[in-house]
Amino acid sequence: MCNFAAKLKDNMSFLSQIIRKYPFSIGCIALIWILSFVPFFPETPLDDVEFIDKWVHTLMYGGTFTVLWIEYTLKHRKPDYEKLFFWAWLTPVAMSGLIEVLQEYCTTTRSGEWLDFAANATGVTLAAVIGLLILRFRPRS
Repeated sequence: MCNFAAKLKDNMSFLSQIIRKYPFSIGCIALIWILSFVPFFPETPLDDVEFIDKWVHTLMYGGTFTVLWIEYTLKHRKPDYEKLFFWAWLTPVAMSGLIEVLQEYCTTTRSGEWLDFAANATGVTLAAVIGLLILRFRPRS
């Protein structure tokens, strides 16, 4: 039991560090999950714009994960590109795929679409490019 308590304490400490380092990113990611399962959206004049839904997906994921890259840049002096590839590109793309699958098979009011997934992955990829440029051109201290 003591080993379990120690592991739990370590995990809580790790989660606490992540929340302190990336509060805006966590908030944006939570917002993506919430918006992905809201049963309806009100109509807007932009509904007539071709592929507006795909543009929204690209901007939503691009914006969220650009925030993540900015927070990472502010909290780390030296980038770990392997961790960045996993946590700031691959994991968000996988999360996007999971959300699309859950929308398709676990809701009656939303549908999962391959083009939504492609738009999400495009947004994450654009965020990675922006993030890499930020890392490349940030002032050295």
